[in-house]
Amino acid sequence: MIIGTGIDVVDIARFEEQIARTPGLVARLFTPLERDLHVRSLAARFAAKEAAAKALKAPPGMIWQHCWIENDPSGAPVLCTEGTVAEEARRQGIDRWHLTMTHDGGIAMAMVIAERTGEPAGAAPAGTRAAESSGDGAAS
Repeated sequence: MIIGTGIDVVDIARFEEQIARTPGLVARLFTPLERDLHVRSLAARFAAKEAAAKALKAPPGMIWQHCWIENDPSGAPVLCTEGTVAEEARRQGIDRWHLTMTHDGGIAMAMVIAERTGEPAGAAPAGTRAAESSGDGAAS
């Protein structure tokens, strides 16, 4: 059952300007492994974090670094969570995330689907890496 969906679009040039104006922004928004990526990849990851927050219905108190993107062996993006984001996902019964991200023509975009699969105990814990995700990995 789909619990929530989220989509977000980021203007890459505007995002780059915000990063330049606010030196601590990258450290506040991104995990250490994400911080050295190209600005278009950071913009796509920011869009993914925003989309995840929307899928969770934007609860207060979420910490940006408690949601990050990794890539599976095929290069597809995988939404990972811990702390405040994982706890909210657990509270809502979310046990699977689906993510796709892209960037093209100066725009970065991400879409997230939060799902409750109803899998039996012992399944992957809520708010951890998605068992499935989709995407072309272009924003990695």
